[in-house]
Amino acid sequence: MFIVVGLMYANFPWAATLAFWLFIAAGLTDWIDGWLARRSNQVSAFGRFMDAMIDKVMVLGVLIALVNGGYFQGHNIAAMWLLLAVLCREFSISGLRMAAASKGVVIEANSGGKIKTFTQFSAIIWLLGAHMLAQDFGDRFGLEGMVVIKAVHWIGVVLYILSGLIAVASGLGYFCKHSRTIL
Repeated sequence: MFIVVGLMYANFPWAATLAFWLFIAAGLTDWIDGWLARRSNQVSAFGRFMDAMIDKVMVLGVLIALVNGGYFQGHNIAAMWLLLAVLCREFSISGLRMAAASKGVVIEANSGGKIKTFTQFSAIIWLLGAHMLAQDFGDRFGLEGMVVIKAVHWIGVVLYILSGLIAVASGLGYFCKHSRTIL
Protein backbone atom coordinates (compact mmCIF):
# COMPACT_ATOMS: atom_id res chain seq x y z
CA MET A 1 0.00 0.00 0.00
CA PHE A 2 2.81 2.40 0.82
CA ILE A 3 4.41 1.88 -2.58
CA VAL A 4 1.08 2.20 -4.42
CA VAL A 5 0.27 5.44 -2.59
CA GLY A 6 3.79 6.75 -3.16
CA LEU A 7 3.43 6.06 -6.87
CA MET A 8 0.04 7.80 -6.89
CA TYR A 9 1.74 10.98 -5.68
CA ALA A 10 4.92 10.54 -7.74
CA ASN A 11 5.55 12.84 -10.64
CA PHE A 12 7.61 10.77 -13.05
CA PRO A 13 6.68 8.98 -16.29
CA TRP A 14 4.84 5.68 -15.81
CA ALA A 15 4.28 6.17 -12.05
CA ALA A 16 0.50 5.97 -12.57
CA THR A 17 0.89 2.79 -14.62
CA LEU A 18 3.09 1.23 -11.94
CA ALA A 19 0.56 2.16 -9.23
CA PHE A 20 -2.26 0.62 -11.27
CA TRP A 21 -0.50 -2.68 -11.94
CA LEU A 22 0.99 -2.97 -8.46
CA PHE A 23 -2.46 -2.55 -6.90
CA ILE A 24 -3.86 -5.25 -9.19
CA ALA A 25 -0.94 -7.54 -8.31
CA ALA A 26 -1.55 -6.97 -4.59
CA GLY A 27 -5.23 -7.82 -4.97
CA LEU A 28 -4.53 -10.94 -7.01
CA THR A 29 -1.84 -12.24 -4.64
CA ASP A 30 -4.22 -11.64 -1.71
CA TRP A 31 -6.92 -13.69 -3.46
CA ILE A 32 -4.47 -16.46 -4.45
CA ASP A 33 -3.12 -16.65 -0.89
CA GLY A 34 -6.62 -17.13 0.51
CA TRP A 35 -7.52 -19.67 -2.17
CA LEU A 36 -4.36 -21.67 -1.49
CA ALA A 37 -4.94 -21.59 2.27
CA ARG A 38 -8.50 -22.86 1.86
CA ARG A 39 -7.49 -25.46 -0.73
CA SER A 40 -4.70 -26.89 1.42
CA ASN A 41 -6.86 -26.65 4.56
CA GLN A 42 -4.40 -24.29 6.27
CA VAL A 43 -6.89 -21.64 7.32
CA SER A 44 -6.29 -20.28 10.81
CA ALA A 45 -8.06 -17.76 13.02
CA PHE A 46 -4.95 -15.59 12.87
CA GLY A 47 -4.86 -15.83 9.07
CA ARG A 48 -8.52 -14.87 8.73
CA PHE A 49 -8.03 -11.92 11.08
CA MET A 50 -4.84 -10.69 9.42
CA ASP A 51 -6.23 -11.12 5.89
CA ALA A 52 -9.24 -8.96 6.75
CA MET A 53 -7.02 -6.40 8.50
CA ILE A 54 -4.57 -6.18 5.59
CA ASP A 55 -7.46 -5.79 3.13
CA LYS A 56 -8.78 -2.87 5.20
CA VAL A 57 -5.36 -1.20 5.44
CA MET A 58 -4.75 -1.58 1.71
CA VAL A 59 -8.17 -0.37 0.60
CA LEU A 60 -8.53 2.47 3.10
CA GLY A 61 -4.99 3.72 2.50
CA VAL A 62 -5.52 3.89 -1.25
CA LEU A 63 -9.03 5.38 -0.87
CA ILE A 64 -7.61 8.15 1.32
CA ALA A 65 -4.93 8.82 -1.31
CA LEU A 66 -7.57 8.88 -4.07
CA VAL A 67 -9.68 11.46 -2.22
CA ASN A 68 -6.68 13.52 -1.12
CA GLY A 69 -5.06 13.29 -4.55
CA GLY A 70 -8.00 14.84 -6.40
CA TYR A 71 -9.06 11.72 -8.28
CA PHE A 72 -12.72 12.76 -7.95
CA GLN A 73 -12.36 15.85 -10.16
CA GLY A 74 -14.28 18.49 -8.26
CA HIS A 75 -16.34 16.08 -6.18
CA ASN A 76 -13.75 15.72 -3.42
CA ILE A 77 -16.06 16.85 -0.59
CA ALA A 78 -18.71 14.25 -1.47
CA ALA A 79 -15.98 11.62 -1.90
CA MET A 80 -14.57 12.56 1.53
CA TRP A 81 -17.98 12.28 3.21
CA LEU A 82 -18.41 8.82 1.75
CA LEU A 83 -14.89 7.87 2.82
CA LEU A 84 -15.63 9.05 6.37
CA ALA A 85 -18.78 6.91 6.41
CA VAL A 86 -16.70 3.92 5.27
CA LEU A 87 -14.07 4.61 7.95
CA CYS A 88 -16.79 4.83 10.61
CA ARG A 89 -18.18 1.52 9.40
CA GLU A 90 -14.80 -0.19 9.51
CA PHE A 91 -13.94 1.03 13.01
CA SER A 92 -17.45 0.21 14.27
CA ILE A 93 -17.35 -3.34 12.90
CA SER A 94 -13.84 -3.85 14.31
CA GLY A 95 -15.10 -2.65 17.69
CA LEU A 96 -18.10 -4.95 17.47
CA ARG A 97 -15.83 -7.87 16.66
CA MET A 98 -13.49 -7.06 19.56
CA ALA A 99 -16.40 -6.77 21.99
CA ALA A 100 -17.81 -10.07 20.75
CA ALA A 101 -14.37 -11.72 20.97
CA SER A 102 -14.08 -10.64 24.60
CA LYS A 103 -17.20 -12.76 25.19
CA GLY A 104 -15.78 -15.69 23.21
CA VAL A 105 -17.87 -15.05 20.09
CA VAL A 106 -16.31 -14.80 16.63
CA ILE A 107 -18.09 -12.61 14.11
CA GLU A 108 -17.02 -13.75 10.65
CA ALA A 109 -17.24 -11.72 7.48
CA ASN A 110 -20.58 -12.03 5.77
CA SER A 111 -21.42 -11.79 2.09
CA GLY A 112 -22.17 -8.05 2.39
CA GLY A 113 -18.67 -7.39 3.69
CA LYS A 114 -17.13 -9.49 0.93
CA ILE A 115 -19.16 -7.72 -1.75
CA LYS A 116 -18.15 -4.37 -0.21
CA THR A 117 -14.45 -5.27 -0.39
CA PHE A 118 -14.76 -6.53 -3.97
CA THR A 119 -16.61 -3.35 -5.02
CA GLN A 120 -14.01 -1.16 -3.29
CA PHE A 121 -11.17 -2.98 -5.05
CA SER A 122 -13.02 -2.59 -8.36
CA ALA A 123 -13.63 1.14 -7.81
CA ILE A 124 -9.96 1.66 -7.02
CA ILE A 125 -8.87 -0.21 -10.14
CA TRP A 126 -11.15 1.87 -12.40
CA LEU A 127 -10.06 5.15 -10.76
CA LEU A 128 -6.37 4.25 -10.92
CA GLY A 129 -6.93 3.08 -14.49
CA ALA A 130 -8.46 6.41 -15.54
CA HIS A 131 -5.55 8.26 -13.95
CA MET A 132 -3.06 5.92 -15.64
CA LEU A 133 -4.68 6.44 -19.05
CA ALA A 134 -4.73 10.22 -18.62
CA GLN A 135 -1.22 10.56 -17.18
CA ASP A 136 0.76 8.01 -19.14
CA PHE A 137 -1.22 7.60 -22.36
CA GLY A 138 -3.30 10.79 -22.66
CA ASP A 139 -1.03 12.36 -25.27
CA ARG A 140 -1.57 9.32 -27.50
CA PHE A 141 -5.35 9.67 -27.55
CA GLY A 142 -7.50 11.91 -29.63
CA LEU A 143 -10.94 13.14 -28.68
CA GLU A 144 -12.32 9.59 -28.65
CA GLY A 145 -9.62 8.56 -26.21
CA MET A 146 -10.54 11.37 -23.84
CA VAL A 147 -14.15 10.14 -23.92
CA VAL A 148 -12.90 6.66 -22.98
CA ILE A 149 -10.83 8.07 -20.10
CA LYS A 150 -13.87 10.00 -18.83
CA ALA A 151 -16.01 6.86 -19.07
CA VAL A 152 -13.43 4.80 -17.15
CA HIS A 153 -13.28 7.53 -14.50
CA TRP A 154 -17.06 7.68 -14.09
CA ILE A 155 -17.32 3.90 -13.83
CA GLY A 156 -14.82 4.17 -10.96
CA VAL A 157 -16.82 6.96 -9.32
CA VAL A 158 -20.08 4.99 -9.58
CA LEU A 159 -18.39 1.91 -8.11
CA TYR A 160 -16.95 4.07 -5.32
CA ILE A 161 -20.43 5.37 -4.47
CA LEU A 162 -21.86 1.86 -4.67
CA SER A 163 -19.10 0.49 -2.44
CA GLY A 164 -19.82 3.21 0.14
CA LEU A 165 -23.52 2.41 0.15
CA ILE A 166 -22.79 -1.31 0.46
CA ALA A 167 -20.35 -0.57 3.30
CA VAL A 168 -22.93 1.36 5.28
CA ALA A 169 -25.72 -1.16 4.59
CA SER A 170 -23.57 -4.17 5.50
CA GLY A 171 -22.34 -2.38 8.63
CA LEU A 172 -25.91 -1.81 9.74
CA GLY A 173 -26.59 -5.47 8.98
CA TYR A 174 -23.72 -6.56 11.23
CA PHE A 175 -25.07 -4.47 14.10
CA CYS A 176 -28.66 -5.66 13.64
CA LYS A 177 -27.52 -9.27 13.63
CA HIS A 178 -24.88 -9.16 16.35
CA SER A 179 -25.74 -6.28 18.71
CA ARG A 180 -27.27 -8.68 21.26
CA THR A 181 -23.90 -10.43 21.42
CA ILE A 182 -22.23 -7.44 23.07
CA LEU A 183 -25.06 -6.38 25.39
